[in-house]
Amino acid sequence: MTDRISVSILAIPDAIVSTITGLYDVLNGFDALSGLSDAVPAEAPFDVAIVAASSGPADTASGLPLIPHRTLAETTESDIVVVPSLLVRNGRWEPGRYPEVVEWLIAMHDTGALLCSACSGVLLLAETNLLNGLDATIHWADADTFRQNYPSIKLRLEEVLVVTGDNREFAMSGASASGHDLVLYLIARLVGPTAAQAIANFLLLQWHTDGQAPYMAFAPPTDHGDGVVLEVQRWLEDEYDTQHAVREMVALSGLAERTFKRRFAKATGLTPISYVQQLRIEHAKRLLERTDLSTDRVCFEVGYAEPASFRRLFKRITHLTPAEYRRRIRVPAVLPNP
Repeated sequence: MTDRISVSILAIPDAIVSTITGLYDVLNGFDALSGLSDAVPAEAPFDVAIVAASSGPADTASGLPLIPHRTLAETTESDIVVVPSLLVRNGRWEPGRYPEVVEWLIAMHDTGALLCSACSGVLLLAETNLLNGLDATIHWADADTFRQNYPSIKLRLEEVLVVTGDNREFAMSGASASGHDLVLYLIARLVGPTAAQAIANFLLLQWHTDGQAPYMAFAPPTDHGDGVVLEVQRWLEDEYDTQHAVREMVALSGLAERTFKRRFAKATGLTPISYVQQLRIEHAKRLLERTDLSTDRVCFEVGYAEPASFRRLFKRITHLTPAEYRRRIRVPAVLPNP
């Protein structure tokens, strides 16, 4: 193979090392399969480099410095550019701290590069304004700060991988481990699906085909400034399983029903019934993870009387049935029997 696919992985002070080194190792993993699989090219297809602002050791959020292969100034072309997962301190991203990197990303896009992000790396990628009007994904914990900074970009939190742009020139993955989905996508797209499968099998990587929905925690806003709504939210933390929950919420608020529902939706982004459903399913997830209760019993514990309806609601919210969720999420028994 004479023309290898050039990949530039950014190293900046907010970068999390594991994403950088994980992507680097997988893209360089073809040599390990030499002679073991006929599904991969005889020569390594990728030329992977860590790129930083300067040539010295690059600081990272993990506290482990990295020695870059090239600087931004030395990298005038690249087939693929990856912004790794970034540490978002206190849940708030502050744009404008890396103007040189943002300008470089725009220049790379202008030369035809495929721009990618892993997890919270899309926060920096969005600063280019190249994603305006497009879809994106990110770790669900960073969704609020993303929306505050980039309201013109539509988040699809349920998706593990979003590929968009007129020429599919942007690829973004969600929560940290979904970086595996990003790297397997790049291999499948640029080398071939059989090569991606061979790498996945060799390294025990998995596609997160169910998306992020099963893993997303329900974290409703409480800093909305509406004291009446906040009081109801706090009451629901312990009384989520009460019958006629919405009726009780209205009574507790002391407001007219229509007024309460309008204010509640404005403050939380959800209707009262949707909020109760999300809260109940969140508690059901914990019971499925931590207890041996049957699905029917979990249904009753969180306030539902009809197991069939509960199962439908659970799957609508998590994209898995309760039984599938328990198998997928619960920590397996790893200790030997006494």
